Amino acid sequence: MATPREHIEGIRKRKFKIGGEPDDTNEDLHNAVNLLSAELYTKDVHFLMELIQNAEDNEYAEGVKPSLEFVITSRDITATGAPATLLIFNNEKGFSAKNVESICSIGRSTKKGNRKRGYIGEKGIGFKSVFLITAQPYIFSNGYQIRFNEEPCPQCKVGYIVPEWVDDNPSLSTIKQVYGSNTSLPTTTIVLPLKPDKVKPVKQQLSTIHPELLLFLSKIKRLSVKEDNEDPKLISVSAISISSETNFSTRKNIDAESYLLHLSADENGGSWEKECSYHMWRQRFPVRPENKVDRRMEVEELAITLAFPNGERLNRGMHSPGVYAFLPTEMVTNFPFIIQADFVLASSRETILLDNKWNQGILDCVPSAFISAFISLVKTSEGAPVSSLPRMFEFLPINSSPYSELNAVRETIRAKLVDENIVPRESYMEQKFFHKPSEVGRLMPAFWSILNNARNEGVSLHGISSHGIYVLSSSFDIEDYDPILNFLGVKPVEDEWYAKCIRGSNLVLGVSEEVYLELLLFLAEKWRSNFQNTNVRNIPLLKYVSPNGNLSLYSVNNVSQQNAGKVLISREAHQMSWLINWNKEFRCQGGQCFVPQSTQEAILQFSKRQTVLEWLSSVLKVEAVNVYQYAALVKNSLVSDRKLAVAYVHFLHHSLTKNYLSEREVNDICCNMPLVDNYGLVTARGAGVLVPANGSKWVSLIGSNPWREQRFVELGEDYLHSGTFAGVYTPEKQLLSFLKNHLGASDVPDISPPDVVIPTMSAPLTRENTFLLLNWIHNLKWKSVSMPTNFLRCIKEGSWLKISLSGSPGHRPPSQSFLPNSSWAQLLQNESVLVDIPIINRSFYGPQLDQYKEELREVGVMFECGEACEFIGEHLMSLAASSNLTRGNVVSILKFIKFLRENYLSPESLINSIRERRWLRTTLGDYRSPLGSVLYDDGWREASQISDIPFIDRDYYGDEILCYKTELEMLGVVIGFGQKTQNYQLVADHLKSPAHIYCPTTDKFGFFVLNCLLHLGSSDKLVRAFKDKKFLKTNKGYMSPVEAYLFNPEWGCLLQVFNSFPLIDHNFYGNSILLYKDELKQLGVKVDFEEATKAFARTFKQQAELSSITKDNVLAFLACRRKLKGTNFKLPKDLKSCIHDCKWLRTRLGDYRVPRECILFSPDWASISRISLLPFVDDSDNYYGKEIHDYEKELKSMGVVLAFKDGYGFVVDRLHLPSDPSSIKPANVFALLECIRNFKQQKLEPLPESFLKKVSKNWLKTHAGYRSPDKCLLFDSKWSSFLQREDGPFIDEEFYGSKIASYAIELNAIGVTVEGGNACTLLASHLDFHANFTTIVRVYSFLNKFNWEPSSGDTRKVWIPKGTDDGEWVTPGECVLWDKDRLFGTQLKVLGTHYEGELLNFFSNVLGVKSHPSLDDYCQRWKKWECSGNPLSLGECCAFWGFVVKHLSLKKEKDFAESLVKLPVYSGSGKILLLDKHDVFIADDLQLKDIFEKSSSKPLFVWYPQPSLPSLPRSKLLEVYTKIGVRNISESARKEESIIDGVGGLKEVNPREIWIGKGLLRLILGFLAGPSLQMEAEKRHEAVKCLLNVAVLETPEPITIGYSLSLSSGENLKAEARRLIWWDRDSKKLITQKMDRSGGQRSMIEFATRFAEAIAEGLLWEEEDHIQPLGELIKLGFLVEFDEEAIGFLMKTKNLQVFVEDETFLSSAFPSE
Repeated sequence: MATPREHIEGIRKRKFKIGGEPDDTNEDLHNAVNLLSAELYTKDVHFLMELIQNAEDNEYAEGVKPSLEFVITSRDITATGAPATLLIFNNEKGFSAKNVESICSIGRSTKKGNRKRGYIGEKGIGFKSVFLITAQPYIFSNGYQIRFNEEPCPQCKVGYIVPEWVDDNPSLSTIKQVYGSNTSLPTTTIVLPLKPDKVKPVKQQLSTIHPELLLFLSKIKRLSVKEDNEDPKLISVSAISISSETNFSTRKNIDAESYLLHLSADENGGSWEKECSYHMWRQRFPVRPENKVDRRMEVEELAITLAFPNGERLNRGMHSPGVYAFLPTEMVTNFPFIIQADFVLASSRETILLDNKWNQGILDCVPSAFISAFISLVKTSEGAPVSSLPRMFEFLPINSSPYSELNAVRETIRAKLVDENIVPRESYMEQKFFHKPSEVGRLMPAFWSILNNARNEGVSLHGISSHGIYVLSSSFDIEDYDPILNFLGVKPVEDEWYAKCIRGSNLVLGVSEEVYLELLLFLAEKWRSNFQNTNVRNIPLLKYVSPNGNLSLYSVNNVSQQNAGKVLISREAHQMSWLINWNKEFRCQGGQCFVPQSTQEAILQFSKRQTVLEWLSSVLKVEAVNVYQYAALVKNSLVSDRKLAVAYVHFLHHSLTKNYLSEREVNDICCNMPLVDNYGLVTARGAGVLVPANGSKWVSLIGSNPWREQRFVELGEDYLHSGTFAGVYTPEKQLLSFLKNHLGASDVPDISPPDVVIPTMSAPLTRENTFLLLNWIHNLKWKSVSMPTNFLRCIKEGSWLKISLSGSPGHRPPSQSFLPNSSWAQLLQNESVLVDIPIINRSFYGPQLDQYKEELREVGVMFECGEACEFIGEHLMSLAASSNLTRGNVVSILKFIKFLRENYLSPESLINSIRERRWLRTTLGDYRSPLGSVLYDDGWREASQISDIPFIDRDYYGDEILCYKTELEMLGVVIGFGQKTQNYQLVADHLKSPAHIYCPTTDKFGFFVLNCLLHLGSSDKLVRAFKDKKFLKTNKGYMSPVEAYLFNPEWGCLLQVFNSFPLIDHNFYGNSILLYKDELKQLGVKVDFEEATKAFARTFKQQAELSSITKDNVLAFLACRRKLKGTNFKLPKDLKSCIHDCKWLRTRLGDYRVPRECILFSPDWASISRISLLPFVDDSDNYYGKEIHDYEKELKSMGVVLAFKDGYGFVVDRLHLPSDPSSIKPANVFALLECIRNFKQQKLEPLPESFLKKVSKNWLKTHAGYRSPDKCLLFDSKWSSFLQREDGPFIDEEFYGSKIASYAIELNAIGVTVEGGNACTLLASHLDFHANFTTIVRVYSFLNKFNWEPSSGDTRKVWIPKGTDDGEWVTPGECVLWDKDRLFGTQLKVLGTHYEGELLNFFSNVLGVKSHPSLDDYCQRWKKWECSGNPLSLGECCAFWGFVVKHLSLKKEKDFAESLVKLPVYSGSGKILLLDKHDVFIADDLQLKDIFEKSSSKPLFVWYPQPSLPSLPRSKLLEVYTKIGVRNISESARKEESIIDGVGGLKEVNPREIWIGKGLLRLILGFLAGPSLQMEAEKRHEAVKCLLNVAVLETPEPITIGYSLSLSSGENLKAEARRLIWWDRDSKKLITQKMDRSGGQRSMIEFATRFAEAIAEGLLWEEEDHIQPLGELIKLGFLVEFDEEAIGFLMKTKNLQVFVEDETFLSSAFPSE
């Protein structure tokens, strides 16, 4: 037995002839492999899937866990220069010799016919797909160390399948290092040095291997990927290890089995580790005949596997395939289960072929498989609770698929499911019940909670499904399963069902309060949407406690029909029992009752109590009340019951004590509650309430009830008694304080006094009643209660207070009594003889009296020295009122004030009592109060000049008065001027009339006037007096305020522009004048920026109108504008308008213009200024000078145009092109175009007609001289393939530069042509200027490109060149487009000799040049050739007959045949001769042609082009020859004898022995139907029938045949033929010399060649051009013995196929096959 190395060497020698003679067939094999590998797959992933597929199909030793490992390394272990190497390790049995033979072949897979055995490979390319990523794959297996190369082997010309032995690079030890495991290498290792451009795709594909790859592979149980790199940082492949385990111990039946498969994946060494188990259902279905295809013809049974993932699928963040064909496709189905079957795949493996009938048959079976699997999962889970079932329903395909065919599967599954009893119902029993989806109903989630809680409390729910529909299992009836239930069509129960269930299941009284509240919440939340109009309204739902204490129920209708009392609940938990007990005490007066306490307590603990309470309130009219609200409800029902009215007060008292009521709430209730009066009657509360008279203070002080007339209620004595109510005891008189505090029951000193005179106040009061009265007043004061007028008056005026007067006792009213608190009384009596003060008797009242000083003061008692002084002052002023005080009286008063001050007694009261009385004499001759008088000094000098001020008359009082300045000042006399505001006010108040005011021109006087205004804020009187007085010093002399301006350093520059504004003199007044800005403004001085700007605007406008604004004015103004910029001083609108609208800027044109009509010159304007008259600001030295340019920003802000881009309007209006265009420089033109650009961008309107008229002169420089824009063209770089710039009146870019092209839009706007279509007319009209042929061609090409059509007035002319720069213009009628072989060069101007194809079309279509000469012209040309006797060239002959074949019509046939005497034949020298048409023949039999050509000395056969030309098909030419009388050689030649009979040893053999069978016919039919012939089915079937009917005769001797041919001269030509194979079509026999198989490959290829020639020539004698391709194809088929699969592969490489009608034909021809 040969070693692996010897085996490889044998393959190389035997199969590929390496070391022997070259074999031409090897190159065909190389091309076939190359085509197959390149065309089958378009993605790099193909190699990966093919290798995994091969590994799955491999055989493994028993006990081995099949695994496949991918390792990619950056090491170049093959020394091929590869940037990375991929290694594949597989622990299969390893390569056998047969496997090696297969991998070195095409179409000889060892898996053929093994589809039924589980092989999943299909494409026939397998391992060879690795050539997509590598040029040299290596295989190490079972001692084999080989590699392959995609480049053809130099010795045999074959690539891909020629093995080479590998000694090193890599060695097994190197591979072991990369593998890195301590164990030995797996049996098979594949090494793939990667192509540079495939490293990244391979890494990406390895990183994205799907973890579910092993899901449907029956053999491979482990797959891993990792990257080997010396630098771990450079690792870019995500490592992963995937493994699977299968549990086969599950159920099986006759056609299906189910099992559990477990997948686990570990990525990057544990950084991502997940696992998932899958319920697997495999079911078999018979293959229906209508779904069978060739690829699966041997398969009789379909196996469909459905995988249901039990948890999250493994996906590594990638999409999860939904369809597998053993390996994953890229189809995402959106189904929650995976479909696996033996699908027919698209070549890319991305998808299955959805329109394939085999695949459609599989998909048709998927719904049945799913239903079986699903029912098995749902119903056969023995012992599993119903709660576990919903997880199974997640496998339903509720989401639609992006594939319509899969959506059909989904809909079929849905249709089948609705008829299955698969939906579990709720039974509350261990028994499971299943029903159709339409038979069960869903409940609202909240009701499920109620039912579950009720059941937990013992409520029986066994009849829950007895209300008209089955109830869906609670485990299933949750929101998460909504999509599933909607998919199945499960609907909710009707609303009336709930009414039946609630009534029939005792869900109101039979459950706890918590469940009861859940029920109420459920009804509340769904009331409007579901239950408002249902029988729920009639269900007794509302619990309440009846008056007899029993538990009762109300329904909604009871309440709505007013058949129920008012039901209450307590708002506060701690008040519930209190309210219920008192409600019993009040005997449920008003008909109200309460919800039971237990229910109320449950409500307060309920999380959604607000919703329940709102529903109870709105629907069942339940009111939530607290004690206060309850008290209000009960109060009105007690008006007729004296006992209940008293009990009500007890209820309020104790509710307050327990803090159930607040003070405010009690007060509110008490204000209008019923009361029991002193007569025992229940009455409403009046204006006030008196405590019962028994034991009251008001009786002892007043004696009788003075409040009776004010509707005060005097309470009865019932409120003083003890009692027990609602189980609560109240002691005697305990209510009295409650009645006082909250009912307002009052007694002295707490009651408000009546507005009456109290008789007891007119006489002395006892000490006790005095203090009771003072305490009463104290309480009233504390309460801020004003005492009524009559009550207060009688107290103040009544002589009830005991006093002492000069040591004698008595009684006086409080208003005339004093209670001194120091020794001031004695001092006053010593100083003044007028004092006589009554003092309250302290010895009588004792020290307690001091506690009531405020009360005594309230009723008029006086305490302080000041009050005594005031008493004295009032006495003195009474004297002054009767007669003026003398000088001595005044001095005495001043002395007395001084005395008080010096003795530390306050003289304030005395001063206050006399300061406003008129008792001081003034210089004005009258008496005034101190507050209105002034004591004169020098500070009042300026004031006295402008005002008549009342100064104290020092002449009358003398200088002694000056000794009392302090006292006078205390009295209010003004002493000294100072800066007091009130002094300035005096000046203003006593201001003289303006006519009598003298204004000194001193700065002191000016400041005095301003200070007056400053201190007074504003004074119209002062302003009127001084605004017209010229007392302000300015730079223009003394001016009145209304004429003056206050200079402000921040903006005053504006007033200095023109020297015409009177500015207040700062040098005279100093900077302090600026502090009086507001005062100056009041006087009329212009101090504000706004006022100054208005005055400036007026001056500016006047000066502008006079054109007298000088250079200095302008520069000063611009400097001021700059200074003001950035400040808060903004020019007002009217000044801006003045500046912008007045003509004050002088231009170079010598006129004045508004700023917006001016331009400030800059270098940017230099170019445009040469071709326009623009109003530049006059910056000459004679006017503004260059200094004006320092104010660019200021000028711009006023509207002056600075930027060239903004001045387009000036240029458009004032363009002035010079008469000499040569003076216009490129810069001038660019400047103008830039202006046009700006105009169009900003104006968005056409250029003015006036401007277009100005630019219509000849001023643009072109290659044809200066032209107007409408006669110019702008060269477009896109035209450079057609034109040069010199070819027309193109703008001279050498002159203007390339920049000119950027202004295409602007040039077009002024008339320049910039578009190809519009350029044609100009270029056509310019043609006359050209004589250069190249230039003219370019122009013609351009005109053609842009579809130019001449107008009626355009001259049509064609240039006929004579050399490069010479020629002539001719008319189109003198021309013809082409004469391919120059047959008519002397008669017509053949444009085809000068111009190319596109221009020829142009000449024909646009200028009307005819395409070619007529048939008559050709006949004349042929006659001249016949007469000349000269041989014809091949071109001449082809041209002539090509035209004839194409244009010969039935009408012309006869004339043409008569005109031709001679026909063309080939001469021995290769030239074409013309011979008599009766001595030439058509070679319709190539065998006869061959033997007669060898035996004849002159040409015999009519000429035809070889190879056949598209314009001159051989068949067409022979048809013409036949029509003009040429004979066929087969008809003219005669066999000398029966050659077949003369051949010795003939033996008839089976045609299959020389491969005439189905494979040959399939190949021939495919060729005849192919793109080169496209022969119709009937015709190609007829062609091959002769092969089916042929009799094959074999002879060992050579075959010789003799023929004779008679010529018109009488000569007979004889000829013999010798052939290996002879096909005698007439006798339907094929004679073959016996093949010598001992002759080796040489004999084989020779026989194959002759066989192929004989068959091809016999079939296609009329299609000689196709004989050779068919022969080559038959030869390749012969070499592979016409094997069906090899023929199929060979046909695909040639893009050939047979059709249904061909298959039918072959089936009928070979019925046994």
